[in-house]
Amino acid sequence: MQTRRTFLVLLALAALFGKVEPAAAQTYPSRPVTLIVPFPAGGPIDSTARIVAEGMRASLGQPVIIENISGASGSIGTGRVAHAAPDGYTLGIGYLGTHVFNGVTYTLPYDLLNDFEPVSLLVINPLLIDAKKTMPAKDLQELIAWLKANPG
Repeated sequence: MQTRRTFLVLLALAALFGKVEPAAAQTYPSRPVTLIVPFPAGGPIDSTARIVAEGMRASLGQPVIIENISGASGSIGTGRVAHAAPDGYTLGIGYLGTHVFNGVTYTLPYDLLNDFEPVSLLVINPLLIDAKKTMPAKDLQELIAWLKANPG
């Protein structure tokens, strides 16, 4: 009973001197956002992340910091995202290799199915083989034959 009275007296004194203010929720984001790229700077995923980060910065009104955390086929950086606080301030970027192949190939310290929530598909990236226009091969079969005939 004495503890309750003491608390009420302290609360009344705090209110009297203006120390009690209503709690207000912060708007998101109220600080910089980190976008983790699980590969070294300069590659296609890093380039994509930097383009996306600039658009995010403009729309969110906060800096979006790219953090390149490479190693283990992208699983170190992806793991950093998995173990980050679920507050929306640490995001990750990945692809088929980091979010499918690594899960099949390695024992990971995170669960690819349960620890992540897809937010957006960013790019569809078909790959191709190309060569100088003067290259005698005009398709893949001709390229293979030419490479066999011209080793090194």
